[in-house]
Amino acid sequence: FDDAEEEEEENAMTSKKTTESTTKVPIANYMDAQYYGPVEIGTPGQEFQVCFDTGSSNLWVPSSKCAFSQIPCDAHAKYDSEKSRSYKANGEDFAIQYGSGSLSGFLSSDTVRLGDSIEIKDQKFAEATKEPGLTFLFAKFDGILGLGFKEIAVDGVSPVFDNAVAQKQVEIDQFSFWLNRDQDEDGVVDGGELVFGGVDEKHFVGEHVWVDLTKKGYWQFNLDDVKVGDFSFIDDDGDDNKNEGMVSSSSKHQAIADTGTSLLAGPSATIDRINNAIGAENLMIQECKIAIKRYGEEFLDDIETYDSSEICSSLNVCPAAETIASEKETEDEAAVAMSRKLLMTREEKKHRGLHGLSLGKFFKSPSKKKEAKETKKSKVACAACEMAMDYAKELLQANVTRTVVLNKLEKVCDFVPAQTGGQAGVDCNAIDEMPNISFTIAGKSFELTPKQYVLEIDDGQGSNTCISGFMGLDVPKPMGPLWILGDVFLGPYHTVFDHGGSRVGFAKAA
Repeated sequence: FDDAEEEEEENAMTSKKTTESTTKVPIANYMDAQYYGPVEIGTPGQEFQVCFDTGSSNLWVPSSKCAFSQIPCDAHAKYDSEKSRSYKANGEDFAIQYGSGSLSGFLSSDTVRLGDSIEIKDQKFAEATKEPGLTFLFAKFDGILGLGFKEIAVDGVSPVFDNAVAQKQVEIDQFSFWLNRDQDEDGVVDGGELVFGGVDEKHFVGEHVWVDLTKKGYWQFNLDDVKVGDFSFIDDDGDDNKNEGMVSSSSKHQAIADTGTSLLAGPSATIDRINNAIGAENLMIQECKIAIKRYGEEFLDDIETYDSSEICSSLNVCPAAETIASEKETEDEAAVAMSRKLLMTREEKKHRGLHGLSLGKFFKSPSKKKEAKETKKSKVACAACEMAMDYAKELLQANVTRTVVLNKLEKVCDFVPAQTGGQAGVDCNAIDEMPNISFTIAGKSFELTPKQYVLEIDDGQGSNTCISGFMGLDVPKPMGPLWILGDVFLGPYHTVFDHGGSRVGFAKAA
């Protein structure tokens, strides 16, 4: 009892202290998928918008030395060492793996400024000269500032916050996030706040529930349970064991708090069960059906004009057809490709691209067995698509009404290959009827309502697409299995990352 009272008093004193001498950084929110804020590098300061990512530990920004062909660099602010008096050359090669490919460049050192009071001298960071894929091209932010522990820093670079503490730029060794989910009609708002050195009491209610870290690197801790309604989806088969101030993770389900991940990820098989329980289905199947409904008449025109292999290739259900020796598209193939309407708007591509970015750090290459299984599945889907196209052409030639043909074509969508644990769509009209989902951490239940775990996106055509906030991710041993509590969870709950105390605290956001 005395220990409990002492701990409660210590937490209250910490909360009081952490409202003083803090540094606040405003956070912008784009479509609940990208949270980012300002940082300055160099003297005089060069400003960049960065994703403050608790799931990584390095700072990188685009370099003025990017190759001419690197379009993502050209679309963002670039660091120019020649314009900084405090720059120090390093030159060591740097590379970090994301879902869309490897980002690479070289290391440099310079002064880094956060908010209006933190100035970190001689901070090593990466100048990125190669940024992979469309992910970074469409990102609202220029680079990433990792707030994980030094144990996962690429090239052993000391993280920004570690150096801020070492250089006595913060009084208390912790920082906190309030990630606002409320947006204006343009999709961009003053999306939240990052506080270095403590908390802002205006952005949470009640007391934080604290959970000790089980391992330093990511902000990793024990997850007691996940429930849909009253039904448990994971089993807790172990007891808490203390070992040198850290909690044993040998028999516990593990989770990390990751501000750089927009969704909430977990083991694929469990995520599939959760999505089934809330009535979600493979997003590709849902989009296929929506596309047929929306563009059905034009789709039937294509069926009458082109053969089944060309149509199924343009839909990415079948591999691309063999082209002429020059490997360029024939005019007919190009016409089919051009006739396809894109269901996803440009904004949705930006949104979805971030999942590959933020979760890529946990991926490994699929096994040959899994690749063979996926190849077999794709061949079945391709054959089904071509048969359906041929059947639809026969129906049209037999003067069957176009409405009947479209209804039959919708059935082919059920053969679209589904990745286990992949993104799933839900009926936007059924959100109010869906169950709450709760996560039990440190014995306390943290509940998410359907409106909190479903992402509703304007498709640019006057209607919305609704996506389940749960996505499958199978992290291999010894690191996995692992649950990743991204912004879907961290938005409703104000989060304190207690670096010095090796713990995380959650409280209802306000």
